[in-house]
Amino acid sequence: MSSKYDVLVIGGGNAALCAAIAARRGGASVLVLEGAPKFYRGGNTRHTRNMRCAHDAATEILTGPYTEEEFWEDLLRVTGGQTDEVLARHMIRESKDILNWIVEQGVRWQPSLGGTLSLGRTNSFFLGGGRAMLNALYLTAERLGVDVEYDAEVTDLVIEDGMFLAARLKRPIRGETEIRATSLVAAAGGFEANIEWLKQYWGDAADNFLIRGTPYNRGSILKMLLDKGVQEVGDPTQCHAVAIDARAPKFDGGIITRHDSVVFGIVVNKHAQRFYDEGEDIWPKRYAIWGRLVAAQPDQIAYIIFDSTVVTSFMPTLFPPIAGQTIGELAGKLELDPAALEKTITEFNAAVRPGTFDHTILDDCVTEGITPPKTHWARKIETPPYLAYPVRPGITFTYLGTRVNKEARMQMADGKPSANMFAAGEIMAGNVLGKGYAAGMGMTIGSVFGRIAGREAAKHARN
Repeated sequence: MSSKYDVLVIGGGNAALCAAIAARRGGASVLVLEGAPKFYRGGNTRHTRNMRCAHDAATEILTGPYTEEEFWEDLLRVTGGQTDEVLARHMIRESKDILNWIVEQGVRWQPSLGGTLSLGRTNSFFLGGGRAMLNALYLTAERLGVDVEYDAEVTDLVIEDGMFLAARLKRPIRGETEIRATSLVAAAGGFEANIEWLKQYWGDAADNFLIRGTPYNRGSILKMLLDKGVQEVGDPTQCHAVAIDARAPKFDGGIITRHDSVVFGIVVNKHAQRFYDEGEDIWPKRYAIWGRLVAAQPDQIAYIIFDSTVVTSFMPTLFPPIAGQTIGELAGKLELDPAALEKTITEFNAAVRPGTFDHTILDDCVTEGITPPKTHWARKIETPPYLAYPVRPGITFTYLGTRVNKEARMQMADGKPSANMFAAGEIMAGNVLGKGYAAGMGMTIGSVFGRIAGREAAKHARN
C-alpha cells in the first residue's frame, strides 16, 4: 500500500464508494479506508433498499414522473423549511443523473414496491437490496484500481489552516502508519452508534435507543474535523429515527425491525394513552417522525395496537405481533393497565366516523371529538384477536455534520472553504436535512454528494 495518494476517502458506504469511483474516473489514485471488517463493510448502506431521485417521465422501474419541484416540495414539507435551499435544489437537480450513473457503476434496479409504501413513482429500489448495491460499487471501484483497506481505524487527521495533510491509521495486524493525500473525502457517517455522545443531548433516554445500522458509526471522524476547525451544521438532537421493534438487537437490526403498521391502528404509551395522530400523512412521508415521538414518551416505549382485520395490510417484520383474545388479555401481556387500554380503545372506536378506506390516498376515514385526532385511515379496533407491537426509537443516522458548499467542499469555522477537504453522505446530511426525513433521501445525499466530492477532489489533485 502506497503512503501517498491523490485522494483519500475515509468511509466504506455508498457515499464513500461513489466518491472513490468518481475520483478514480477523474484520473486520481484513490485509497478507501473502511473502519469495519470486510464482512461488515458499507456502514448503513447494507440495510438500505431504495433511493429517491427526480425524473421527468415514467421508466421501466418507476410508474410516473417525479419532478424537481415536487421533490423540493416534499423535502420542504418534511424538514419544515429547515434546509439549505441552494444545496437542496442542487442535490435534487443532480439526482436526475444519478439514476443512470449508478447503473453505469454496476448497480441494478428492480421494479419499485407498491402497497403501503406508496413509492412506486418516486423511489428506485436496488435489485438485491443495499448489500448487492454495495458489492457492485466495490467491484467497480476495485476494477478501476481503487485501493481498499479494511479494519482501518483513523486515529488522527493532520490538518493545517484548512488543508488536509495526512491521516494516522491503526490496523490490527500491520500496526500504525500515516497516509498522505492531496485531497480528502470524509464519508464516514454520523455518530448514532456512540451512545455516550447521544446522551450529551438526550440524557439517560439514549440508553433506551436502538441503533438500526452499523455499530461502527461512532462519529470519530466528524469529531476530529469539528475539533480541527471545520464549521458544523445541524442540530445535534435531530436525526433519522423510526419506531422499530423493542425486541430488536441494540445494533444492526436493519430494515426488518421497522414497523409500517402505525396507520392501520393506534399507538399508545406505557400509560395506554395515545399521543399523536397516526393518520397524519402518507406513510413514507411520516414514518421517520415516530422514532422521535416514541423517544419523548415515558421510558421511550410505545405499542402499536390493531386488530385481526389488518394483519395482511402491511409488510410483516422479523418479530410476530403479541396477541390477545380480549383487550384485557393483550394489556396483560404488554404489562399495561387493562382498564386504561380498554378505555382508550373504547373512546377511539366511538370517535371513528364512517368513510371509504384507501391507504394510498388521504382518505375520509377520520375521528371526531378526541385528542389527538386520527385524520385519515381511522377504523374501529373491534375484531379479535387483538394484536400489538412494542416499539422503541430506532436511530438510523444523526444530522450534526460538516458544512459544505455545492462542490461538497467543507467550510471552515472562519467561513472560508477548505483547500482540499470534501464531505459526502451522513457526515454532511444536516446541510439538507435540518429535521425530518422522507424515504430514500439518505441514499440520494450519499450518491449525489459522493459523486461531486470525488470529482472535485480529483480535480484539486490534478491541479
